[in-house]
Amino acid sequence: MMTNDDVIADAAARCRFDPLTWARFAFDWGYGELDGYAGPRAWQAQAFGEIAAHLQNPETRYMPLMLARASGHGIGKSAFIGMLVNWALSTCDDCKVVLTSNTDTQLRTKTAPEVGKWQRLSITREWFDVSATSIAVRDKSHAKTWRADFVPWSEHNTEAFAGLHNKGKRILLVFDEASAIADRVWEVAEGALTDEETEIIWVAFGNPTRNTGRFRECFRRYKHRWNHAQIDSRTVEGTNKAQMAKWAEDYGEESDFFKVRVRGMFPSVSARQFISEEDVSVAFGRDVPESQYGFAPKVLTVDPAWEGDDEFVIGLRQGLVFRVLKTVAKNDNDLVAARWVADLEDEHQADAVFIDGGFGTGIKSAGDGMGRDWQLVWFAAKSDDAGCFNKRAEMWKAARDWLKAGGAIPPDPVLRDELQAPELVPRADGKIQIEAKKDMKARGVPSPNRADALVLSFAFPVRKRGAGYGVSAAASARRDFVPL
Repeated sequence: MMTNDDVIADAAARCRFDPLTWARFAFDWGYGELDGYAGPRAWQAQAFGEIAAHLQNPETRYMPLMLARASGHGIGKSAFIGMLVNWALSTCDDCKVVLTSNTDTQLRTKTAPEVGKWQRLSITREWFDVSATSIAVRDKSHAKTWRADFVPWSEHNTEAFAGLHNKGKRILLVFDEASAIADRVWEVAEGALTDEETEIIWVAFGNPTRNTGRFRECFRRYKHRWNHAQIDSRTVEGTNKAQMAKWAEDYGEESDFFKVRVRGMFPSVSARQFISEEDVSVAFGRDVPESQYGFAPKVLTVDPAWEGDDEFVIGLRQGLVFRVLKTVAKNDNDLVAARWVADLEDEHQADAVFIDGGFGTGIKSAGDGMGRDWQLVWFAAKSDDAGCFNKRAEMWKAARDWLKAGGAIPPDPVLRDELQAPELVPRADGKIQIEAKKDMKARGVPSPNRADALVLSFAFPVRKRGAGYGVSAAASARRDFVPL
């Protein structure tokens, strides 16, 4: 005669590839904390169905499944994660689960308690010990291999995500409020999910608060890799429709507020974003007739890179058109770099060459030795625009205005994302200040080298060859200026 434990274990085995059936079986729907609920919501059932279809197919079972959901508020995202973790742990022995969120506070006060709650509501509640930082099977011989861990992410400490290996078993990786998780964490996690003959499921959920970063790209650049969907809160049973109607009336359905909080759509402009997605998207691959730019001076720009994974970038802007001419990995040979610049200056008959002074002094010196007249640009220098904090802000403002005025950039996804990446630094005096590269890296955003190559082209006014070409007299007067 089968015991109750035997019945549960048998059901778990039969539901190994069927999280929806497990969710309906494992919880006391309609009673206690689940009073008023008959089972998973429609969107939850659909997502469970996608997982089941993937695992039940022998041809896809051992290929990583990546599931992304961007949503408005109140749809039951945390409940879905709780049910999913319970299914993953209950139906596969020695399953490894790692969960993280946008902040340590969110992880400790929201994600972990919600997942723990669903574990305690489950029919397998006696199988696992639940704590604030983990859920582990009570069998001590498996406690280190059969567990879920709540792990705060850090761009500089990614070991927990690099060690996601569980060959022959199951791995579940959960990114909660994924918009704010650093790109570096995504990259490390992606590179680690390589075990053969292993069930690998990666889910990334959250409100679409930022229109840049890896979560945004699940729905754009990498949408062919992710099972993705955007969920409008108004379509989900049990949400506060009356409140959403008030928001629609107060803010408008096309407002970023309503897009993010209700429609599950990414905003046109993030809260502190300087250049909007709309402005960049319109410029992306824009076709500009030569008659509208061929008369303008050509400005060659150089953004050197001397650390990490930064790129060395050479760009060229002529009026309304900008191109990236050359990108290479970090380079510390000034003579070689100067030769690249000189060759491209000659090839394109550039009217001026602007080099980022932060790491470009050696290239400028090498150019001097070649008889070249190149101009260093110091991002930290004083701005000629009283409304800007420094030269960096002045140039970025000019680039933004150029995009709005009809500027064209190549169909380059990296450049597109970099232009949207820098954020404003709030200032009491109201001046425009763009965050520094080091601050961008601190929040997990790569250095915007290609974007800076465009931005550099607005450093100083330039005259066309044959008309006293080169930088203006004012720019020449500042050629040797080095900020303190």
